[in-house]
Amino acid sequence: MKFLAAAITTLTLMTSSATQAEGTKMLDDVRMVAPALEKYTQGTLLGDVWKRPGLSARDRSIVTIAALIARNQAIEMPFYFNLALDSGVKPREISEVITHLAFYSGWANAMLAVTAAKNVFAARNIGSDQLPAASPSLLPIDEAAEAQRATRVEQQFGAWVPGVVQYTTDILFRDLWLRPDLAPRDRSLVTVSALIAAGQVAQIPYHLGRAMDNGLTQPQAAEAITHLAFYVGWPNVFSALPVAKEVFEKRPR
Repeated sequence: MKFLAAAITTLTLMTSSATQAEGTKMLDDVRMVAPALEKYTQGTLLGDVWKRPGLSARDRSIVTIAALIARNQAIEMPFYFNLALDSGVKPREISEVITHLAFYSGWANAMLAVTAAKNVFAARNIGSDQLPAASPSLLPIDEAAEAQRATRVEQQFGAWVPGVVQYTTDILFRDLWLRPDLAPRDRSLVTVSALIAAGQVAQIPYHLGRAMDNGLTQPQAAEAITHLAFYVGWPNVFSALPVAKEVFEKRPR
């Protein structure tokens, strides 16, 4: 058991007992079925990928929980929610990630994540005072940029699916994206991670560009994509690479 728990403590110097317990059980289960997978989990994923310097443990946690929610993979959510909290992600930020992904990955995926997060929050005595308000004061909006985006979408699709166009403007970009308890840079990181996880390549150019406009650097974006290979699979990441490369090439260095 000490050998198994050691892989968890390599992720951060101060992991909670809840994280270590979840991680030990996870690795113990893996060892009973697939010893080689346990080796890769400990040696490569937990022992190497999570320690790479290009992205903080906090950011890696955000990327990972976004991928799990996008793919509706509930079995690992308790461990990674605990790890996210240990790595500096605030409860209100996890709450906002789940809310955000209701729109980008679907309501059912978000509801499943709510169930997993509820148990983690209860075990940690996280109350409503640590969660975001339902209707907070919104962040300021870049009216010129939003008008340009809205006009482009209206011209492309307004005559055909006006309802989607209306909700995209009114709910997503004039409300959801302006909620203050998840920084725009982190909200973009969540969105890009979810798109790659779901294989939604067509949406990546806009949102990866927006992520970099919101402060995500090219090396951080590259490291997030590398991290995602282990959580969403090489095919999904390699499908995203040509699109990401094109975005990177068009950005000023």
